[in-house]
Amino acid sequence: MRMLTSCLLVLSFGVVLAAPRVASADPGVILPLRDRAEVIDGWLALRMERVVPALMREQGIDMWVVLGREYNEDPVLETMLPATWLAARRRTILVFHDRGPGSGVDRLAVSRYSVGELFESAWDPDAQPDQWARLIEIIEERDPSRIGLNISPTFALADGMSHSQFLELEAALPSHLRERVVPAERLAIGWLETRLPEEMEVYASICRIAHEIMAEALSERVIQPGVTTTDDLKWWCRERIVGLGLETWFHPLVSIQRSESSTDLLEMISGGEQVIRRGDLLHMDLGISYLRLHTDTQQMAYVLRPGEVDAPEGLRRAFRRGNEMQDILTSAFEEGLTGNDVLRASLDEARARGIDAMVYTHPLGFHGHAAGPAIGMWDKQGGVPGKGDYPINDWTAYAIELSITERIPEWDNQEVRIMQEEDALFQGGTVRYIDGRQTELHLIR
Repeated sequence: MRMLTSCLLVLSFGVVLAAPRVASADPGVILPLRDRAEVIDGWLALRMERVVPALMREQGIDMWVVLGREYNEDPVLETMLPATWLAARRRTILVFHDRGPGSGVDRLAVSRYSVGELFESAWDPDAQPDQWARLIEIIEERDPSRIGLNISPTFALADGMSHSQFLELEAALPSHLRERVVPAERLAIGWLETRLPEEMEVYASICRIAHEIMAEALSERVIQPGVTTTDDLKWWCRERIVGLGLETWFHPLVSIQRSESSTDLLEMISGGEQVIRRGDLLHMDLGISYLRLHTDTQQMAYVLRPGEVDAPEGLRRAFRRGNEMQDILTSAFEEGLTGNDVLRASLDEARARGIDAMVYTHPLGFHGHAAGPAIGMWDKQGGVPGKGDYPINDWTAYAIELSITERIPEWDNQEVRIMQEEDALFQGGTVRYIDGRQTELHLIR
């Protein structure tokens, strides 16, 4: 298989700029679609061999049934389809059966077609026209003690079993098998949140691409003070990402703080279009999708006034306080603690240091707001019921997202909100940033 290291192809794409029009920066290696598919399928094969058996045994589930219908796929099912499958086909049913340690996990597709090379078709409609009946035959042949289904009142990503499909399956199951059905919430979340070393080796490059796009956007190559608007900048990012053959999983956010502006978080992220002016403090929130992995990054920039060579010291000091808050948060991570535990510890330490902070960190991976523990939400600083009670696990990526509020002497002691978000991995008891973090404001000259 041709992997990333053997396919260093740098592609050139046309880019639509806001004002002014200039040559764009080079974000580095971005693979053509065929090579992306080979990478995705290679990772998928490794995940099937390493992640699924370990999780099934950890959760005590010896059969896992994952199913969905075309255009109404279970979120877990979507991540298990080969790269060339852009949707399920009709009703697609995947069955995992753990034959025990040393014997491996069987993977079957109760579907008309084999699902790539990892799930062999176990249904012949000519021999058994009823798909549900064939699934029951497979279950009875293997006689599992616990049958896991993706049902969860807490996590949407683990709740992919639709109501109609559950009713049909329940009706088809004999009573002695119906009693063995259990929610597979932690199995589903574990599959989604667990990253492989092979994935992380490439994740750094994906985060670097996002950083490069943001550095270009938050520069004089794109922004003309007095002309460029916040909406211009948002759409420039969208065009840049699409021009590189990538996708964004949310519309970029751009906000401005200046004299007498609000620091209310909701007002800032939902504000209308504004012209960017000298002396503005800019904030950008951007997320890209590539190789089925997602980034979620927030960075800030200052637009220099005539004669200025740097941002005011009060803004620079506030940004450093934001970095200090990042350190407080990441040092509170410990395997087995819940998201609410980490939230509480980090906010307690912030208060002890006199930092006015909010924490709203979330897992990252197959989705932008991904599977795993919520560590606060911007409107839930006292803890997040349910999602916040989930534990911190090894090999989970996070968007380390937070904000702090500081008074700026150069702005007549006005409050300013510093909003930061950087992608990181918790592994081996520590948090490391996947492609570093912003430690100084971008300067727009």
